[in-house]
Amino acid sequence: MDRLEAMSLLVAAVETGSLSAAGRKLGVPLPTVSRKISDLEAHLGTRLLTRSTRSLSLTDAGGAYVAACRRILEQVGDAERAASGEFQTPKGDLVITAPIVFGRLHVLPVITDFLAAYPEINVQLSLSDRNADLIGDHIDLAVRIGTLPDSALIATRVGEERMIVCGSPAFFAGHGTPRTPDDLSSLPAITFDAFAAAAVWAFAVPGSKGAQSVPINPRLSVNTAEAAVDAAIAGVGVTRVLFYQAARAIAAGTLQPILTAFEVPPAPVNLLHAGQGLLPQKTRAFLDFAAPRIRARHLKSNDDLSS
Repeated sequence: MDRLEAMSLLVAAVETGSLSAAGRKLGVPLPTVSRKISDLEAHLGTRLLTRSTRSLSLTDAGGAYVAACRRILEQVGDAERAASGEFQTPKGDLVITAPIVFGRLHVLPVITDFLAAYPEINVQLSLSDRNADLIGDHIDLAVRIGTLPDSALIATRVGEERMIVCGSPAFFAGHGTPRTPDDLSSLPAITFDAFAAAAVWAFAVPGSKGAQSVPINPRLSVNTAEAAVDAAIAGVGVTRVLFYQAARAIAAGTLQPILTAFEVPPAPVNLLHAGQGLLPQKTRAFLDFAAPRIRARHLKSNDDLSS
């Protein structure tokens, strides 16, 4: 029995939620996945998984064993990468994720320069406004906007972003321009579910460290900032997005920010990577190359669009 292969199949089954999904992820037939995990359980003399027709769950012994498997597989991966030179020479495949608009404006241009400087590194860039699981999805680096939860991820700060409320001049001409956050409750709103799925928006209280929550009237809910901005330009209602997402429309005069005195503190922008084991040279090379460049591009862009 190849125990490393069986461990990999077991971990994949736990991470994907089923034996069939683990087989698809690793390109192994379902009967083979089931047999190898059963062989592993027989070898250990204990049940690791409780299986049903729709799901599986770890037994107590399985939970401890899977945690150990992850550590073992990570150490083996580190050893293989070290032997192949990945920890000495920047080379290999690098998986990066970033928010859609921010990634297109500030990350992709840096990646194109990085590829020219490091011909032995290939990059897979995934643009999405949803946060992916770096470890579970095998992502090397992520750009995240917002306060970070406590985790084992290592953050390198590259900027900050304001959260703004805005609408079209024509919309405000017809509905009036809100002077306080409470005025929003009578206006139609466009919610962007990455930041504002709930029918409540939070605002700062000038002269205080407190905050106030204001109920809003969601007329339209969308799943990308670009769609929220387009709908606001079309006059559907007010929306709340990060400044960079609406900056070009504001500069063009098609959107107008409001309630700037009530904005919550800016959200940090970070480059994240998993703080586990040795850091491959490809990851270190990108961090050292990209962090100052993203920081400079972002700062210059905000200065240009705000002026």
